[in-house]
Amino acid sequence: MHATCASTVYPAPVSELQVTPIAAFSRLVFVLLFACALAASQPARAASYLTKHCADLEGKTVPPSIIGLPTRGAVIGSASVVKAAAPGNRNGEYCRIVGAIKPIEDSTPDIRFEVNLPTRWNGRALQMGGGGYSGVVVSGTEPMSFAPDSTPLARGYATFGSDSGHVGNAGRADFAANDEAILNFGFGHLKKTHDVALALIQMGYGRDPEKTYFAGGSTGGREGFTVIERYPRDYDGVIANAPAINFAGVRLMGVAVGQASYGKPGGYVGLAQQRRVFDTVLHECDMLDNAADGIVSNVEACRKLEPQIIAAVRCANGQRPSLRDSCLSDAQIATLDTLRDGLNLPYMLAFGVDTYPGYNVYQGVDFSGVLGLGDSPTLVFPPAFSVNGYLFAQGDAYVKHFVTRDLSYNSIGFDIANPGRYGRRLMALSAAVGAMNSDLSQFIARGGKLIAMHGLADEVISPNQTIAFYRRLIARYGQDGVDSFMRLYMVPGFQHGNGVFIPSWDELGALDRWVTDGIAPETLVGTDIASATNGRSRPMCRYPAYPRYVGKGNVNNAANFRCVYPGP
Repeated sequence: MHATCASTVYPAPVSELQVTPIAAFSRLVFVLLFACALAASQPARAASYLTKHCADLEGKTVPPSIIGLPTRGAVIGSASVVKAAAPGNRNGEYCRIVGAIKPIEDSTPDIRFEVNLPTRWNGRALQMGGGGYSGVVVSGTEPMSFAPDSTPLARGYATFGSDSGHVGNAGRADFAANDEAILNFGFGHLKKTHDVALALIQMGYGRDPEKTYFAGGSTGGREGFTVIERYPRDYDGVIANAPAINFAGVRLMGVAVGQASYGKPGGYVGLAQQRRVFDTVLHECDMLDNAADGIVSNVEACRKLEPQIIAAVRCANGQRPSLRDSCLSDAQIATLDTLRDGLNLPYMLAFGVDTYPGYNVYQGVDFSGVLGLGDSPTLVFPPAFSVNGYLFAQGDAYVKHFVTRDLSYNSIGFDIANPGRYGRRLMALSAAVGAMNSDLSQFIARGGKLIAMHGLADEVISPNQTIAFYRRLIARYGQDGVDSFMRLYMVPGFQHGNGVFIPSWDELGALDRWVTDGIAPETLVGTDIASATNGRSRPMCRYPAYPRYVGKGNVNNAANFRCVYPGP
């Protein structure tokens, strides 16, 4: 519970380690009371106060007693008004607040955050998630991934985000040497940033948001499921795209792919072979939705053609291809089969998880891109994204930094099936960084809403894991129960931010209408922002439906498609 205009009562400290500075606490209460008085009398004057006194927030502190997890409080490093006419600003006038949340241990990095309070506030707040291993402050000033024409801040949302509790970039895992930093990355930064942001929103406007949302993709998608599972009372709605919910699973999957590619003779699948598989799949499966559009939409029908696709790309007698040939040897097909089959572990990770479903290797995934399988048969140390593939490079970093904490460790030799002394750590890590808890009862009970989207051609996070988790929810709550709070959209042709179809659609608007007006989203429309096919549109179908061309009219117009269910 946070302070409101009706009651400036704060919760008790969450631990004896938290000592609220009296001066800071007094300043906070004063600002809250003053802002509340303004908001109660004249909303326009409250906005004017925000603009006039934004800079006064600089140097203020937020005491640890109002942050729901242990910290040493937060410090506002800077606060200033960004004018609507400022160069490069597309967000209208707003108060930009930047600060840091102090950890318990001196050796742990701060959680750096940014909060943006628009002068024309719509009464809503939006927390925005990160990507990869984060490490860079999510400013909240940029457009959402699939709505590039506007920003939530420009639409009146108070926005906020953080760096997840360490400095680096999305590909660096070296922060995992610190246990508190791991917990911050896994879940702690979400709650801590949320609570500080809401305190600042109260300081700015004198009241709580009417609705609070979360939106993110990949790591941000995992964070979306995380807040639903861990902090269900804090959010009215969540957007979770391409969610890395089984974080341990995808990292172990990357290790398995690296072992197949570089730990076995001839296992590396070259760029020519990667492209040949993709082209063969398109040849066999593109028209299964009745449209020759470069998109494999009917994935389930394509899956039935897998044997003939493999036969078409296999080299004669399964031998290694010549320099001029793009066929695949048996060893290379075995590597792709590893990707397709996923993991089946002989032990349990957190929440009873013992699998990681595989990828749609023979149903339209292009592994020849920057997040694919790499471009070299030579293994470098440490593995690099472009050279040895994104999945393996990230999996190797996970084993080195998170699991063994041994930078000289060779993950090619890591025994996934029998991790030995690392087994308990794998379990602990999967609980700390992961969102596989299917108990969403508290989020459902409060009326929370969830929109999830995933590309069926995703080469980084398996879309089949998202589908599997969705089915777990149905097994637990029934189809009607899941329909009451969740919508899942699986998008053909969309990869991990790239692909032959990249949808632009108003997810935030759809979520807000569902939460605020009770209008549940059904079939929506996505506009392609891929450079080669920019502007064409397709229905965004609720899973398990897919868009099928009706056989007449412009093939680039969503109106000429219907959402249909895969046949038996």
